[in-house]
Amino acid sequence: MSNLIAEVEKFSKSKPVVIFMKGSQDFPQCGFSARAIQVLKMAGAKEIADFDVLSDDPMWGALEDFTKWPTVPQIFIGGQFIGGCDIVTEMYERGELSEAIEKAGK
Repeated sequence: MSNLIAEVEKFSKSKPVVIFMKGSQDFPQCGFSARAIQVLKMAGAKEIADFDVLSDDPMWGALEDFTKWPTVPQIFIGGQFIGGCDIVTEMYERGELSEAIEKAGK
């Protein structure tokens, strides 16, 4: 399992904004994943790396072990785990999400 956790960590740092979600950003498979993508884009995220947890159960398990967070989507900005849909929505409403995305892109 530790190899998969290392893969999760590596992917979480592959772009300034990374989302582990159900489906893809073009075809989300749940409302929370769709909303998280929408909020990230509204906040100015241009390059978002996505990983479909439905396509890889062992990787999903490793993601949960890595973050200790039981649900998806899971969003990373600048390699740091931020949280899920509700947290990024709240950050967006407070104006913090755009700042975090801008900082991570530099």
